[in-house]
Amino acid sequence: MFSEILRATGHYTDDEVRLFERAVRERRIPRKCVLLSKGEISKSICYLLKGAVWQYDAISETEINVTDLHVEKEWVLNYQSLLAQKPSAVNIEAFTDCHMLELSLEAVHYLVSRSIAFMQLNRVLERAVDKMQFFDQAMSPAEKYKFILDHRPRLIQAFPLKIIASYLKITPETLSRVRKSMAREGIS
Repeated sequence: MFSEILRATGHYTDDEVRLFERAVRERRIPRKCVLLSKGEISKSICYLLKGAVWQYDAISETEINVTDLHVEKEWVLNYQSLLAQKPSAVNIEAFTDCHMLELSLEAVHYLVSRSIAFMQLNRVLERAVDKMQFFDQAMSPAEKYKFILDHRPRLIQAFPLKIIASYLKITPETLSRVRKSMAREGIS
């Protein structure tokens, strides 16, 4: 398991994989447990083995702005807070019961000090930036939803459509229309 997770970011020797295995902490997180509160400084990255996690900003008691969604076999982190060591602008919360591996910032520094190969973990950060830039593009609601279907279909099974709509920065009604249109065209 550790080998598969780590080697998805680059090339590592068996000794480096064992070093990684000793540096991570296994955690079981109950549903609704807050991993990072708005205003806290991020001190770790997590790999989601099982479950679903969301990042959001509660604008009011009834309005939530979803900034990121995570499902099994994905890294979970607050890129801006972790890198700049500044207070987080969002909450990170377990949407379902979760099983994850946590790698503290101190553990990352330790791993890099032991082997330069661990610099490849930067790919985790690069993927976080790529996901953030996804919504900077001028995509139609249908294109956004099609992108999710093509590249991250597990989100559709893990989260309610209201949360998916917020993540896509469209209204639930628009998402419903897009889904109906795609169903008529035979796209699903």
